[in-house]
Amino acid sequence: MNRAPRKYANYIPIRELEAVEQQLLPFQVYAELRENTPVRYDNHRECWDVFRYEDVQYVLKNPKLFSSERDRANASMLTTDPPKHKQLRDLVNQAFTPRAIEALAPRIQEIADELLTPHFSEGHMRLIDDLATPLPVIVIAELIGVPASDRQKFKDWSDALVKGARDDSDEAFQELMEEKKRNQQELASYFTAIMEERRQRPEDDLISLLLAAEIEGEKLTAEEVVGFCILLLAAGNETTTNLITNAVRILSEQPELQQQLREHPELIPTAVEETLRYYPPIVAIGRIAKENVELNGQTIQAGEQVISWVGSANRDSAQFDQAEKFVPDRKPNRHMGFGFGIHFCLGAPLARLEARVVLQTMLRQMEDIQLVPETVLQPIQSAFVFGVKEYPIQFTSSIYKPSDTMNQC
Repeated sequence: MNRAPRKYANYIPIRELEAVEQQLLPFQVYAELRENTPVRYDNHRECWDVFRYEDVQYVLKNPKLFSSERDRANASMLTTDPPKHKQLRDLVNQAFTPRAIEALAPRIQEIADELLTPHFSEGHMRLIDDLATPLPVIVIAELIGVPASDRQKFKDWSDALVKGARDDSDEAFQELMEEKKRNQQELASYFTAIMEERRQRPEDDLISLLLAAEIEGEKLTAEEVVGFCILLLAAGNETTTNLITNAVRILSEQPELQQQLREHPELIPTAVEETLRYYPPIVAIGRIAKENVELNGQTIQAGEQVISWVGSANRDSAQFDQAEKFVPDRKPNRHMGFGFGIHFCLGAPLARLEARVVLQTMLRQMEDIQLVPETVLQPIQSAFVFGVKEYPIQFTSSIYKPSDTMNQC
């Protein structure tokens, strides 16, 4: 008999993880589950959990077996399957090429300098509030084409889109869904207004490019343009904020890495990749089985939810040597911090670029970066995100000289 899922796949509190999440390091629990129950059904949440690298990759690379589709009324690239997914992605790719993203590097450097400069003389800053949150918000706002005056709205909407339920009750889950629906409606109205302006007066921004893009004579619908903007806001802002924060967190937890990267800045790009493996911004991805599938000796029935724990897969010793160690020059590094398969994160080049610029700027201008003593870290209220709400740091400043160009990184 098919077990109908009671809750959406991205609502994934695991009871064994609760105590560990309070310590902000669930990776030991992942290791135990990976070893003892690599594929298991959770009766309380009514979904499957997959923990080993090989199995996670199998789920994510097989959209014919494991679907991304959710509510058709709110379809986006994240929640559609081929062939519709390919059509959407091909159209968006015209406006979101690696060359276009790399061209943003000087502007991202300017933003990083503007945000960091006021704090160099102070020797301390709130990493998330002062840098890791505003930088991607500013970049995406400018990329999409929204005014600077609306950046705080963007931050509030972004937080609400990735927020988790306050507890594991049906009431809390329903409350969360209603809040997300309200925020999506507000965002849809906001982006629709901008889109109508761009139809009349195109500008050099992403919405104008999306409206103009076409393949074989077909353009994105208004709903698809709005959906992509919402996706970019939710996925781009939160992911990059956590990537930057997690990277600096690693540097403060392992201070010897600071000098290593300072002496060898060419390692910063690979250190960003290792951050995505070691402390990934996203630790789990949901799918729905489209047919009965056997995975690691377990039979998953059609219609059941499957949670692929990429945070666990990234620490699988069968795939990674010294899996529990941060190796800044790790190569190859086949992590799944940006997902895998057809839904590999479209914004990965932008997130990598932003993290790279931030790290090289901080390491060039700061020494002895530390978490402010006696800080009690609090995890983000989301079961599929790995990050903290605040991360205050202190440091010794070097003599600051604003960057004119990117260095060899």
